[in-house]
Amino acid sequence: MTQATESQKRGIILTDAALKQILALQEKQGKNLCLRVGVRQGGCSGMSYTMDFDDIANARENDEIFDYDGFKVLCDRKSLLYVYGMALDYSDALIGGGFQFTNPNATQTCGCGKSFSA
Repeated sequence: MTQATESQKRGIILTDAALKQILALQEKQGKNLCLRVGVRQGGCSGMSYTMDFDDIANARENDEIFDYDGFKVLCDRKSLLYVYGMALDYSDALIGGGFQFTNPNATQTCGCGKSFSA
């Protein structure tokens, strides 16, 4: 995993590589969007990660907002119970590349790393 962009005080940690890739994807959207991260029921291990762009105006009362030098990451408090301390990394490797989640709360993860149980 690459170095995190800020101190580990945040509930969700973005590495430099992840933030760079997210900002590149955001630029392709053509809008100033934030990233919404969460969990939902499903996946091989019981829960799967969700990640999508959202307008900051859609932030809800129960959302936690993390700031990365002006870029915002939203996570609802219920999901944050499962992902607090999670690191989001990015690799452009041909095999096993893409976004990777390292979740200290996961007791089990699936082979692809996109779902977990806590």
